[in-house]
Amino acid sequence: MKKDLPLGRNCKIILVDDHPIYREGIKLLIEMEHIGQVIAEAGNGKDFLDLLEYLAPDIVIMDIDMPIIDGIQATQKALELHPEIKILILSMHGDNKYYTRFIDAGAKGFILKTAGKEELESAIRKIINGGSYFSQDLLLNIINDLKVPTQKSKLEQSLDLTDREKEIMQLMCKGLSSNEIAEKIFLSSKTIEGYRTKLLLKTETKNTLGLVLFAIKNKLVTEF
Repeated sequence: MKKDLPLGRNCKIILVDDHPIYREGIKLLIEMEHIGQVIAEAGNGKDFLDLLEYLAPDIVIMDIDMPIIDGIQATQKALELHPEIKILILSMHGDNKYYTRFIDAGAKGFILKTAGKEELESAIRKIINGGSYFSQDLLLNIINDLKVPTQKSKLEQSLDLTDREKEIMQLMCKGLSSNEIAEKIFLSSKTIEGYRTKLLLKTETKNTLGLVLFAIKNKLVTEF
């Protein structure tokens, strides 16, 4: 089983937020709790993109509302230039309308600005190890906003999901990484990644977060 990468000073982080006091607070938390090392800060998307010309962070913690270039544009541009970059979005409840755009852009997770140390650490750990992370509170807001009528039986029939695919989709919706799912159902991480790829193809979604939203919106899972 592939081991997770450790956090601490080896985890290089760029903070992108237009509020210096908030950045300072997050940086202090990250470094005092040995979650990672903040190698740079930016107050807007343009400054962040400039930093990427000579820095290679393990993860970027990105705000949404910023001057000059906002978080959406910065995420899209960064991933066009560096597809391997991992971006965790900081959000407040009022930002719901932006979520699907960030998912399409390739962001790896969402977390509330009011999140505590443990949730922030969990989000960073999962994302740098190849997974995704989404605040359950944010996810509930997204689902409430969608309010799309569905026909479960017809959709399930058209997708032709196997029992194993349904099980893995359910675990993804609970926020488990491929490694965690593999340990839970006694399969290899490579096998889980294979199932994930099949699910993305069947649901025509681009990434894990998109798959999770699709599954919950269309009532393909019973709980999350």
